[in-house]
Amino acid sequence: MSDEQDFQARAARGWRLWLVFLLLLLIAAAVAGKMLSLNVQEQAFLKQQGDARVLRTAVIPAHRGMISDRNGLPLSVSAPVSTVWMNPKEFDLHNASISKLATLIDSTKTDLLKRVAQSRDKQFIYLKRQMTPAQAEQIEDLHMPGVYVDREYKRFYPAAEVATHLVGFTSVDGVGQEGIELAFEDWLQGVPGKKLVMRDLLGRTVKHIRELEPMVQGKDLQLSIDLRLQYLAYRELKAAVQAHKADSAAMVVLDVHTGEVLAMVNQPSYNPNDRSNLGSDMKSLRNRAVTDTFEPGSTMKPLTIAAALMSGKYTPDSVIDTSPGYIRVKGNTIRDHRNYGELDLGRIITKSSNVGVTKLALSMHGDAVRNVFQNVGLGQVPGTGFPGEQPGVLPYLSERQQVERATMAYGYGLSVTPLQLAQAYLPFATGGLVRHVSLLKLDRPEPGTRVMPEKVAREVLEMMETVTQAGGTGRRATIDGYRVAGKTGTVHKVGTGGYADDQYVSIFAGVAPVDNPEIVAVVMVDNPKGQEYYGGEVAAPLFSRVVGGALRMLNVAPDNWQPVQTQMVMK
Repeated sequence: MSDEQDFQARAARGWRLWLVFLLLLLIAAAVAGKMLSLNVQEQAFLKQQGDARVLRTAVIPAHRGMISDRNGLPLSVSAPVSTVWMNPKEFDLHNASISKLATLIDSTKTDLLKRVAQSRDKQFIYLKRQMTPAQAEQIEDLHMPGVYVDREYKRFYPAAEVATHLVGFTSVDGVGQEGIELAFEDWLQGVPGKKLVMRDLLGRTVKHIRELEPMVQGKDLQLSIDLRLQYLAYRELKAAVQAHKADSAAMVVLDVHTGEVLAMVNQPSYNPNDRSNLGSDMKSLRNRAVTDTFEPGSTMKPLTIAAALMSGKYTPDSVIDTSPGYIRVKGNTIRDHRNYGELDLGRIITKSSNVGVTKLALSMHGDAVRNVFQNVGLGQVPGTGFPGEQPGVLPYLSERQQVERATMAYGYGLSVTPLQLAQAYLPFATGGLVRHVSLLKLDRPEPGTRVMPEKVAREVLEMMETVTQAGGTGRRATIDGYRVAGKTGTVHKVGTGGYADDQYVSIFAGVAPVDNPEIVAVVMVDNPKGQEYYGGEVAAPLFSRVVGGALRMLNVAPDNWQPVQTQMVMK
């Protein structure tokens, strides 16, 4: 090769090297320019796009407040659970783990695929709610795109059916549906928070970025009931309903000094932890102690006697002639069980004389009896805040309505709830004061409102004690070691054609112990069937068992202690 050819070859190689260098320089400049553009001009856009793919707003579930009894024992608590949901648009219908997922959510592969196919246009469907965390963890381990697990809370009721009518229950979303859970929804319900999290392509949270909105926990609520007394009353009420084949029953126990409800039970009942059968028996949902009304019958007679004493026309020694055992009022006959002859006011209560209270009521001003009934809370909503509580019926009567005035005096023509009747008996135990009843534990009890003189309240209380003694209608309400005062009631139920001859409501309302009252209790048994249906046979023994147990649980000193006589044997 000549020198000229060699020079030309070297020149061509140099030119090509410079061309490559120039191209590399241009490429480097373009890359540098693009990097500069991405980091300066398009940084906000790219960050937004990146965040949209990995950052999510997650809910911080709020813990619902706990409901407890007066001693702090739990009645309603929230337990952590998991909810599994799916985004059908992200789900792979050919995923190898579909059969395992279907099994874990208690479904079949066919049903699961059908649900997904029908929801392909949606971005959210529930697969299963309120699973245990352990079950949900097995689903998370499948790493299936489009399947997500969220944490939430499920309400659990440790006392189950024993306190369910009072406590109530929540929906699957944690919203109060019945009872206290509904009445105090705003107090118990927490406010969920929000947080920013980073998730991978499988929807798993890999990093918590920051809290967006703080979560506010629900506030706890302490009820007035004593769970020990609640269990006792529930057990005895259920046994009595079964023994007498009654349709239903209710019982209320009040603290004399505060008006707090120490126990409130109903039959039939249900388990709020298992509501699978509630749809077929909605009647069991009612808290009959505050929603069901009935005619109180002879349990009104002590209040009529109190009205007579307050009128100034009568004293405890006043005598009423009930002969010949019946009385005609405006063409209607009012009867006693038999001719009791002359009775003082105490014996009118003891013998439960309709004729006696009729003569008393008609001898007084037309509103005298009704005013006493109204002052003790009848015809008014008790004001506990419980959903559906009823005011009952207390009609206004004119002077001309003598039959209605007479029947009201012995408990017909008006209606009350068990809670109202218990409140109405409080003045006999408090020396004439009526108190607001409360379902919540009170830090500072109210002083009460005077509705009758202390002397009158004490006199009527002593008259009611004769009901539980020999010759009275409520002898089976007696409690060993304690003096008991009360009144029985047996009322014909109202049917479609008037009062039914063979259907009754059996009632007992009482106070114990008489010397220093601590408890007022009311028992109502609806339509007991069998040979025993009188209040003294059905409701009074139930009062004795529950109140007797309650007095011992509360360490109330006996006021009728009979020492056992022993003999010393000399050896």
